[in-house]
Amino acid sequence: MWLKPEEVLLKNALKLWVQERSNQYFVLQRRRGYGEEGGGGLAGLLVGTLDAVLDSTSKVAPFRILHQTPDSQVYWSIACGSSREEITEHWEWLEHNVMKTLSVFDSNEDITSFVQGKIRGLIAEEGKDSFVKEDDPEKFREGLMKFEKCFGLPEQEKLITYYSCSYWRGRVPCQGWLYLSTNFLSFYSFLLGAEIKLIISWDEISKLEKTSNVILTESIHVCSRGEDHYFSMFLHISETFLLMEQLANYAVRRLFDKETFENDPVLHDPLQITKRGLESHAHSEQFSAFFRLPKEESLKEVHECFLWVPFSHYNTHGKMCISENYICFASQDGSLCSVIIPLREVTGVDKADAANRGVSISTKGKTAFRFTEVRDFELLVAKLRMKCNATASPQHVISTEVAASSAADSPKDFGSGQSKMGQRDNSKTVSTEALMTVYHPQDAENLDSKMLKEKMKEQSWNILFAERGHGVSMFRTKKTRDLVVRGIPEALRGELWLLFSGAVNDMASNPGYYTELVEKSLGTCTLATDEIERDLRRSLPEHPAFQSDTGISALRRVLTAYAFRNPQIGYCQAMNILTSVLLLYAKEEEAFWLLVAVCERMLPDYFNRRIIGALVDQAVFEELIRVHLPQLTDHMTDMTFFSSVSLSWFLTLFISVLPIESAVNVVDCFFYDGIKAILQLGLAVLEYNMEKLLTCKDDAEAVTVLNRFFDSVTNKDSPLPPAVQQGSSLSDTKSDHPKVDITDLIRESNERYGDIRYEDVESLRCRNRLYVIQTLETTTKQNVLRVVSQEVKFSPSDLEDLYELFKREHFLSCYWSVNSPVLQHHDASLPYLDQYRIDCQQFRVLCHLLSPWSHCANRDSLALWTFRLMDESSSCLINFKQFACVLDTMYNGSFTDKLKLLFKLHIPPVSSVGDNLEGDSLKSSPEKGKGKVDIQTYLKQWQDELLKKEENVKDLPRMNQSQFIQFSKTLYNLFHGDPEEELLYRAIAVVTSLLLKMEEVGRRLQSPLPPVKSPVAVTEMAAEVPRARQEESSSQQTDGSRAQSLEGNHEWSFAFEQILASLLNEPALVRFFEKPHGIKAKIESAKNLQLKARTRV
Repeated sequence: MWLKPEEVLLKNALKLWVQERSNQYFVLQRRRGYGEEGGGGLAGLLVGTLDAVLDSTSKVAPFRILHQTPDSQVYWSIACGSSREEITEHWEWLEHNVMKTLSVFDSNEDITSFVQGKIRGLIAEEGKDSFVKEDDPEKFREGLMKFEKCFGLPEQEKLITYYSCSYWRGRVPCQGWLYLSTNFLSFYSFLLGAEIKLIISWDEISKLEKTSNVILTESIHVCSRGEDHYFSMFLHISETFLLMEQLANYAVRRLFDKETFENDPVLHDPLQITKRGLESHAHSEQFSAFFRLPKEESLKEVHECFLWVPFSHYNTHGKMCISENYICFASQDGSLCSVIIPLREVTGVDKADAANRGVSISTKGKTAFRFTEVRDFELLVAKLRMKCNATASPQHVISTEVAASSAADSPKDFGSGQSKMGQRDNSKTVSTEALMTVYHPQDAENLDSKMLKEKMKEQSWNILFAERGHGVSMFRTKKTRDLVVRGIPEALRGELWLLFSGAVNDMASNPGYYTELVEKSLGTCTLATDEIERDLRRSLPEHPAFQSDTGISALRRVLTAYAFRNPQIGYCQAMNILTSVLLLYAKEEEAFWLLVAVCERMLPDYFNRRIIGALVDQAVFEELIRVHLPQLTDHMTDMTFFSSVSLSWFLTLFISVLPIESAVNVVDCFFYDGIKAILQLGLAVLEYNMEKLLTCKDDAEAVTVLNRFFDSVTNKDSPLPPAVQQGSSLSDTKSDHPKVDITDLIRESNERYGDIRYEDVESLRCRNRLYVIQTLETTTKQNVLRVVSQEVKFSPSDLEDLYELFKREHFLSCYWSVNSPVLQHHDASLPYLDQYRIDCQQFRVLCHLLSPWSHCANRDSLALWTFRLMDESSSCLINFKQFACVLDTMYNGSFTDKLKLLFKLHIPPVSSVGDNLEGDSLKSSPEKGKGKVDIQTYLKQWQDELLKKEENVKDLPRMNQSQFIQFSKTLYNLFHGDPEEELLYRAIAVVTSLLLKMEEVGRRLQSPLPPVKSPVAVTEMAAEVPRARQEESSSQQTDGSRAQSLEGNHEWSFAFEQILASLLNEPALVRFFEKPHGIKAKIESAKNLQLKARTRV
């Protein structure tokens, strides 16, 4: 174990210890007499006697490690061990993680200080492993106090855990503590008088990966806002990295991808996140994805055990995974054996063999599964019996074994069956047969060679079913995959797609759901239904099934029902092509559930507005190309070519590029192996065309090569008629290109790239998801800045900094709120400018940080009025363009522009009685981006902005007396603290006096009756203003009394031209408003203070 470093004088210790290993900085020693034959002579006997007579608290461990520096007699004990294995493990850790690092230090003192800090961190790390967060032990409380003290984050920020590690500052490591909280990655170090404090929000991270180099054996690389950060020397680096990855992806999903996040109730509340909860959630996600179970299933128990495989007569070792409704098994001995047992299918659970700790599970298919060597098998049997009793409820009575194989029992009359679930008669709307059985029925009497091969395939599958079971609970082994690679027979395709995708479980758990959905969605009119109608005739138009109303109507119902079920996805292009193929081989309801499985589980985030999932898998594909096809990577100057050419491969599962008879074989493999099958096939396609691609001079030529290759792909065993086969029509025109059989191509992709593991693909997906989303965010930023830069005079760098501050303020409101209204208004479907908006409270914070008028005494009122002025749509939200334009007026506007802004802030409807900043920010705002987007409105708004002319000052309303008094107060507040403060007060007094005299003269000319108050009295009132400013409180009272005294008289008011002309006569006022203000200093200050400002709010 690691020891708190203590000095050891090696000179006096040589007689008691024997040196076994040493290097420049460390020594491994063994206690003399331990492990030696004959006890090590007299010296060994004496040492052994000394150790024996000591009490247990003083006994010395037989092995230890000392830290040394060259030319020093003082050594430090840093580790000890009771066995050679334990001490060797510590020694190897030091060699791999610390030795290479020490070479970067210049002095021995720095080396010793670093090693001591590292060892103390490891000791604390080991101590922390013995407790969990939920118990709130003393050690975690101590760490939490340090976290709060060091970083000053709001109390709501939840610390998940912390680790001892080193942060690399250039080529020098700094030992300290890494704190992982819900929204931030934080690091703190204080060594040799140098303090390092680092706070990185998870939503800013674009890259998170484990790396290694010459100095760092293994480290974690974090890239944020273009800056690279390296952390190393973790006690358990894999555990740390996994948790960091989970937290980063959690933040990204919550803040950028709320469509997916809103369907995930487990992590919905950021205040309830724990380390244990994240780990449990990650395991459940991996479990449900691997076994293709509904997303709601969570992993409850895992048991290592053996499963008896009857057809092979041996026990395979693996793990039994149990959730609410399923018992699953996956082998871990390379046999690729897996089993899924729905509890709705279980008829009995018994203790099979007490000696071997066996559990026997019987199912409705008359199959018995025998698990042995199960720990606590008796308790497990009791639990499973309770679960099975709870599951045997009315809605689960339907057996999927029957449902999956009921295709032959369905009525042949298309669309004439009755609903079996007790629903209303929907026979006219929902079809009950796959389109292939209607348009291409198999002729059992006239069998050609292709049909004979097809029957042989069917026979192979029937033998498999007889051996390994039929339905959900069948054994899935390497033989199953081999048959899938050869191509699933036409008659079994729909049933096996349903089985391998897990859609059969969804359908069994939701009887009658689709029929009900069709009823509700019929006749609805949304943007999605408009797009569906537009694409219906483009879906496999060459196939007879979609040249008639039968196929088109079925396609319309499935797509419309799905859009109604999941309005966040609605409808996305490529869904029509995929659904067309599903309808060919599956009944209408089955096709719907297959579409659900693809969109919501197998290809997550593929069919949302930004196709994030497809972009992530393209990035994964690029990484695999770099690894497996390096010569192609070296030849291509731009890797984006692969992204552009492969997008349709991923979105349509190669259906859009391959002939239909070949594409269905790809879909077979996809439903069995998931995205891994598509990645493998993509690599095989590129490798097959490698020589031609290496000779291509540009992207267009490479695309032509690939298109010709896809046209040449055939399926020689396809039983479809020649009229339907797309490849057959090209056989004559493309005869110069060699034909490639799809079965051979898929088999080759499995042989060459079959070692790509599911776990590796998921890890690559996680890593690239951060990069893809940050790239999309960068694109949004660039588009916003390009539009706004034409409206303002800020430099590009200043404008970019303002955008980052604006966006960060948006997110700061989302960090600690479960139902943040700002989070609800982040919608990627909106125009770029409206994707990020802030409310009044957030604007107030930014105004205080950035406005040149933030020193003003009534700055809160100014912020409120400014927000109202910008919020033209009364949505209580403003976008970045509005924010930047008003700041630009304050900093870069002319004298007239600034004065006009102040004038407008003090007249209705912006300025009103009873202003309440809190109340304004709490008003409900209209939901944008929901339902149908009115494109015409956006086009009209854009046209109005283009046609908008310079606002005519004559169009501004007049300012009445109470508004003018408030306007004068604001000017006085702005002048406070200025070097020419007294001069400005006199100038404004002169201007006020002049304006009042002008108004008095104008009123005398218009009215025959003399006013109550004389011009002299008005002038005296104005003359008192600069003196009153010296005592602010009395000034406000005096102004208030004047306003009341004037209310009884005839109303007087001023036009903007009058105020402008009067102020232009005073050079001091002109100098004040035309004085340049630099925004850079304000921006730098805001970067440092924004988080603290939010903490105060």
